[in-house]
Amino acid sequence: MKPSLQIKISQQLSLTPQLAQAIKLLQLSTLDMNQEIERYLLENPLLEREDEGDAGSSVAVAEDWRGERVQEIAVREREESQETTGELTLAEVDEDRWAQDAGSYGNPGQERDRDDESESHDLQAATVSLRDHLGWQLGLSQFSDRDRALIRFLIEALDDDGYLSVPLEELLETLFTGDEEEEGLELADLEIALKQLQSLDPTGIGARSPQECLALQLEALPQEEVRDLAQKIVGEHLDVLAARDFGKLRKLLEVSDEELKTAQNLIIALDPRPGARFASLDTRYIIPDVIVRKLRGRWAAQINPDAFPRLRVNRLYAEILSQQRKSEGNMSAQLQEARWLIKNVQQRFDTIARVSQAIVDCQRAFFEYGEIAMRPLILREIAEEVGLHESTVSRVTTQKYMSTPRGIFELKYFFGSHVATDSGGACSATAIRALIRQLVGAEDGKTPLSDQQLSELLGRQGIVVARRTVAKYREALNIPSVNLRKRL
Repeated sequence: MKPSLQIKISQQLSLTPQLAQAIKLLQLSTLDMNQEIERYLLENPLLEREDEGDAGSSVAVAEDWRGERVQEIAVREREESQETTGELTLAEVDEDRWAQDAGSYGNPGQERDRDDESESHDLQAATVSLRDHLGWQLGLSQFSDRDRALIRFLIEALDDDGYLSVPLEELLETLFTGDEEEEGLELADLEIALKQLQSLDPTGIGARSPQECLALQLEALPQEEVRDLAQKIVGEHLDVLAARDFGKLRKLLEVSDEELKTAQNLIIALDPRPGARFASLDTRYIIPDVIVRKLRGRWAAQINPDAFPRLRVNRLYAEILSQQRKSEGNMSAQLQEARWLIKNVQQRFDTIARVSQAIVDCQRAFFEYGEIAMRPLILREIAEEVGLHESTVSRVTTQKYMSTPRGIFELKYFFGSHVATDSGGACSATAIRALIRQLVGAEDGKTPLSDQQLSELLGRQGIVVARRTVAKYREALNIPSVNLRKRL
């Protein structure tokens, strides 16, 4: 074919930098969004938080939800002095306000100081590790220097639960330096050091199996008939007890139901993980994006002010740029970037508020009666309600949290599949799981309900659920099987 030039007119969507930034901010969690904002604050000198800097050096930037022009609002300067019972400096006013906020729960200033001191002691006690706790006891012991060195070596080999999971033979090979006759180190030395380690607190430390851990704790109890029975169960029939085969256990031990129940309660009271109490916990706090309250008989979703970052444009730089309107340098681009970010952050929270309110309106029965009243809900329903695409609703509901009187939930929690009912309606999976939890909680411990029986009970309420589906929901609720729920 002969090459030729053609002119074609077509429409095409282009992803502008501002739109790309808005989409990125929308799908980020609150923590990730704050990290992204911190990056912009470091890179862009025209952008700052409202609580930073001098009040007279910058102005708050307010962008309305319809995308109108940026307005500069002058911030009034604080009076340098005020006449009350005396003159107070700004630092004293802030300190006094902080003390009032800290004592808002009814504690006077002095009591708050004592509470803070006690809380600091509790925090220091909670940060003591298992190795530090054992090392402190070892320093007060009367063991020889050689035994202390071996015990410290074993302490370093313990896992977070306080178990010695590495065999002593392997540990001996680690200590072997190639001159065994001069060192005189044998396996019996490590066994003696292990016995000495197991005599320390907490009881059961240094065990090589859960069976040995429980046996060590029982051995430390006073001599009683029930202790002897519990030791026999732990030493010989722990697997039968774990399977809750109480009939077989009674025949093997030739004891009554009352004696077996007493021994079982004693074993249950033991700690199979003695070192776990010293483990450091990685506590993660969730700042909800939305707070749901009942106002004038209606459930309303409002943006959490603590999750909303308060940003503004630096006034000094803005005035410099306003005087040099013809300049097209880097400062102008940074000013535009700052305005885009402020607008996109506000637009993000506006979208979250709209979607959250639509969810609250659809799940009004949940807030009134709980999980059992949760109705089936899909993304398409909310998307049509607020006039957004399903992908946008999916981004909004991912890693965004809602604080309600019934707890804190991710927005995705309110969406779920449904199961058909006899009347032709639908029941949400969340409501079915709540019903299963109620049925199991009200069952007789001696004759717990099987999955088939749970399926039949749900069928009597008009909810058609197969036995396999009941088993799946039960496992999702971390409810043990019928054999493990059986009690004496």
